[in-house]
Amino acid sequence: MIIGLTGPNAAGKGEAARFLEAKGFHYLSLSDVIREELQKAGRPVTRENLIQMGRRLRAQFGNDYLARRILEQLEADKNYVIDSIRHPDEVRALRSRGDFRLVSVNADPRVRFERIKARARESDPQDFDNFLRLEQEEATRRHSEGQDLVNTMALADVTLANNGSLEDLHGELARIVQTWASELDRPSWDEYFMGMARMASLRANCLKRKVGAVIVRDRRVVSTGYNGTPRGTRNCYEGGCPRCNSLADSGTRLDECLCSHAEENAITQAAYHGVSVKDGILYTTYSPCLTCTKMIINAGIREVVYNQAYPLSETAFNLLKEAGVSCRRLQVEKAAL
Repeated sequence: MIIGLTGPNAAGKGEAARFLEAKGFHYLSLSDVIREELQKAGRPVTRENLIQMGRRLRAQFGNDYLARRILEQLEADKNYVIDSIRHPDEVRALRSRGDFRLVSVNADPRVRFERIKARARESDPQDFDNFLRLEQEEATRRHSEGQDLVNTMALADVTLANNGSLEDLHGELARIVQTWASELDRPSWDEYFMGMARMASLRANCLKRKVGAVIVRDRRVVSTGYNGTPRGTRNCYEGGCPRCNSLADSGTRLDECLCSHAEENAITQAAYHGVSVKDGILYTTYSPCLTCTKMIINAGIREVVYNQAYPLSETAFNLLKEAGVSCRRLQVEKAAL
């Protein structure tokens, strides 16, 4: 999950980020990209310099540049909180990740000004009128490449009015995270195991076709396989299979093929390690050939789930049906990996 934060100065975005960070989210800030560029240029990191450098970077590389730099840092298996989102194009770039959500944190101007006075930063405005003036300048887009906070906040999935206590803010954030977590897409069990079969196919050393298979019992993988030459022999890439290396036409010179199929290897690997596949489900990226079909039936596998249909598979389908082995197609372009 990726939670973005936007909102005016002293609204509580920092507190929101710290709360999420304490809950295991990794913190990133678009402003850190600007700070890095200021340091490279030998310029002090002040509020005005941050605004000017941000405008310069957006003008040179596009309004979504800071977000694109942040996207390059994200890892698929981590949760992130991203601070300092201040332009609609940044939101649109971050939404390229389907698990991105934007939170706008706001508070009444007088409340925010009191917070600014309490933190006593030298660069902060010292009177309320000046605070409002500066905020109006920053909130609206004065240049095509400037900040556009008003329209950015309008894109938020949720707006939090942070006029109360920290406990109130934390409670609202916890509720939001729990709600969004329950809405995130997870692969089904079928997609999950077919994704594993696809991953296994990447190990295939056959020059003709890459196929992967996994055998599952009680939603646990008990064996995997991919097509290639037998154990301890040269693989196709090393010239091991005459048929594959001759690039023979499909369906020809099958008597020269030294490769074992993915389903065959998954079954024999289970036997090699003394693991039963009886009543298991076999997931394969291609429907089984006739030879593999006979092995599937004799191994006691009760169901076959495939992604793509293998050529000349009608006889195999009929044999599976006669033997009482369920067979169905899982049509996915990109199974979960």
